[in-house]
Amino acid sequence: MDTGMAPRTVHAAVNYTVDNGRPPDYYFYEPGPGVELNPPGTDPRIMPIADGWAMADRFDVDREGFILKPFEQSFSGFGDDSAVKSVFYDQVTDFVKRHTGAKRVVIFDHTVRKRLPADLNQQTTVNRPAVLLVHSDYTVASGPQRVREIVPDDAEALLENRVAFYNVWKPLYDVVEELPLAMIDASSQAEADLLRMDLKYRERTGEIYVLRHSDAHRWWYFPRMTPDQALLIKTYDSETDGRARFAGHSAFEDPTSPPDAKRRESIEVRTMAFF
Repeated sequence: MDTGMAPRTVHAAVNYTVDNGRPPDYYFYEPGPGVELNPPGTDPRIMPIADGWAMADRFDVDREGFILKPFEQSFSGFGDDSAVKSVFYDQVTDFVKRHTGAKRVVIFDHTVRKRLPADLNQQTTVNRPAVLLVHSDYTVASGPQRVREIVPDDAEALLENRVAFYNVWKPLYDVVEELPLAMIDASSQAEADLLRMDLKYRERTGEIYVLRHSDAHRWWYFPRMTPDQALLIKTYDSETDGRARFAGHSAFEDPTSPPDAKRRESIEVRTMAFF
């Protein structure tokens, strides 16, 4: 993107993954003693991360892979999981349709992010810590597979047309003063930067993309986001016509955060959109 100006920039560490020729992996259980682990995020790099506020209206979800837009702030019951699903999901569906032109949107889960212990036993499927890893949530294989899992009766017909996955990310109640989310301009990514990562469960293996480092990556964030704003981040697109398909992103430790910063509380809702 040619902004015509030099935005304010911070320099901060983001956790890339070493490309050693083997798929990195992450186990959601204790693997056996003979398993050779290949963890992601072992290549932290200091990268310039630009403040995107001044040109927020110039971003395009099909070019950079993300946009920031106003979001109705009428819902506050994020502690009630059933209310999130029955009320907030409708707002998210409208938001995605309005900003993508999708005919149908299916929401399949959400996660509330807070600072939490790294101990997996103290986390739940809904409450998890911020992800300090450069990644995109789906791959060329796991995107279509997720459609088949979530809408099995309609999947094959839906997959004949364009399908895209979007994360909607927003603060819960307060301004974000720590651990903001940063995105790579997808037009600065190369396909070879995407590394398939295996997610090892006892009963199955899933996959996402993590990213290897490139000096070409252009990073953006929106410091001090408030609850009346939301990011729309593309994590998969079936189209191969040159538009953004996988937007790399990561939370990061912002060096400009105040020492007494409020702990970040945010929600991300994962959606699939059909065109």
